[in-house]
Formats: sequence, structure tokens, C-alpha cells
Amino acid sequence: MTILPPDNPAQPRASVVIPNWNGLRYLRPCLESLRAQTLTDFEVIVVDNASSDDSLGVLEREFPEVRRLPLKVNGGYTGGCNAGIRAARAETVVLLNNDTEAEPGWLEALVSAMGTHHEAGITTSRIMLYSKRDTLNAAGDCYNKNGLPDSRGVWQLYQAPYDQPAYVFSGSGGAMALRRSMLDEIGLFDESFFMWCEDVDLGWRCQLAGWKCLYVPDAVIYHHLSASGGGTLASYYVGRNTLWVLARNMPPAIYQKHRRAIWEAQARILVQALHGWRGKASRARLRGVLAGIRSFGRWKQHNKALMQCRKVDDDYIESILS
Repeated sequence: MTILPPDNPAQPRASVVIPNWNGLRYLRPCLESLRAQTLTDFEVIVVDNASSDDSLGVLEREFPEVRRLPLKVNGGYTGGCNAGIRAARAETVVLLNNDTEAEPGWLEALVSAMGTHHEAGITTSRIMLYSKRDTLNAAGDCYNKNGLPDSRGVWQLYQAPYDQPAYVFSGSGGAMALRRSMLDEIGLFDESFFMWCEDVDLGWRCQLAGWKCLYVPDAVIYHHLSASGGGTLASYYVGRNTLWVLARNMPPAIYQKHRRAIWEAQARILVQALHGWRGKASRARLRGVLAGIRSFGRWKQHNKALMQCRKVDDDYIESILS
């Protein structure tokens, strides 16, 4: 294993980008797990979203091999990742949450799959629960015909069919590799998302442009659930951004076909949020859904432009929806 130091001019095989906001508790073990990787010649970039803890100081003192990219303001997950992607030197850019720990062969499996599957714009990890290591957090992401994204295999024991590589709808932003040539074509994250569902939005653009997303079960990550971004903030952005993903990306004919199921699903979410009104997270989810409904039409022109340049038809899209 060789993590290229910040001043090394050589192009690495992979660039691992870790957005961080006050995540020092988890950042240390995350970076230690990268030191144990079997892959050679990769760089690590920690993008610090204006943390108030000692993250930058610890990086300088304890992890001199890591490239530090401090931001003056918190750009969220999307802003942090985009800054890291722009700074990355490799053709394969790997996004990694700071609240994860990687098996030694994780990066090699993820990057090697990208090298052998030229149709894949994204390769995504097998993400296991940190506290229950036989249980899946995600085996890639799926997208349902009712307009709701989901984590494939979530809360299930790791067993068939999740022990086999598979094409999936999209990758989990917490541990996925992106092909730079794909990003050059479809663009980076939309920073107005700030956090949550931005990976699903990217997955839509990947699929519409004719790229595929490959789940790699040998690329194993352990994840502390919502350690770096849960609670009321996440509830609001999930509520709003779920609708934004739908409005931005779903082909109009498919939307019309499943329109009833889509809005029935949103109605159920609203009812659940109202029933839990005393809880801050429920109130935040309700605000997020209402914000998404109010701004739904904002993305009409974006959707129209996307449909004009897409490379796959409605039948293909219908076939990859759950």
C-alpha cells in the first residue's frame, strides 16, 4: 500500500475523497483503515467543511500523507464532494463517508471492477452495519416506481443474492467510485441538494446517459449509521430532495404512468409526519415534503433538457426501476 503524499506529482490509480464536518471521532479510524489498504498508489483528500473541532490539526499532525482541503464555509456533502472531485488527480474518484471503516481489500476491489467493466460509470460498495457486521446497510441503491429511493438489501443478513456482483440503479454516496469521464459528461453533484439523495440524482443522470452502476460485494465497508449527518436536518433534506430527484430526472411518460402511486406514497409520508408531530424529526420531514411540493415545478426545464440528451429509452428505465 502506498498513499501518495500531497506533494507527489505522480497520477494515482484512485483518489479517495472524504468530506468532513466535525467528524474527528470517526475520522481517525477511517483513515487508519485506509493505511491498511492492499491497493497501491492512491491519494486521500479530506475536504473539511469549516469544522470547529480539531480535525485539520489532527490531519496535519497524525496523517501527513493526506491532502487537506479546508473550506471557509460548510458546503454540505455535495459541496464538499465536488471540491474534492475537482482537486482529485485520478481518473477514478472514490467518495467515502468519514464515519466508515474499510476492509483492507475494499479499494482494490472497487477500483479493479471499474477497470474491467468499461460500461460502468459507478462501482458501489457492500456497506455493512458497523455495530452488526453480518447485516447490510446497502448493497447498492434502488429506485422504486412510486418515486421513493431505497437501499438495496438494507437490514438483511449478508447472503444470496447480495454476495454476487450485480447491476443496480445507483451507488451509495457513502462508499462509491466514479469514473471521471462519466462525470465530465453528466456533471458533478447539484450543490442545491446540500445533503441526502444527491447520490440518487447522480445515479439517474448516470443511467440516462447510458452508463451503468455495478455493485461490488468484495468491496466491504462498515458504517456507523447517521453518525455524521442525521436527525432533523437529514429529515428535512430527505423530504425535500426525494421530490427534487423525481422532478429533475423521471421521464414524463413514466411519471404519468406511475403518478398515482407516486403521490399516494408522498401522502403516506405526510400522514406519518403529522402523526409524529410532537417529534422534531417528523416536523422536519413534513417541512421538507412541503418544500419539495412547492418547488416541484422549478425543475421542469432541467428535466426537459435532460430528456433531450438522454441515450436510453423509457423501456430501459422502466426495466431498472423496482
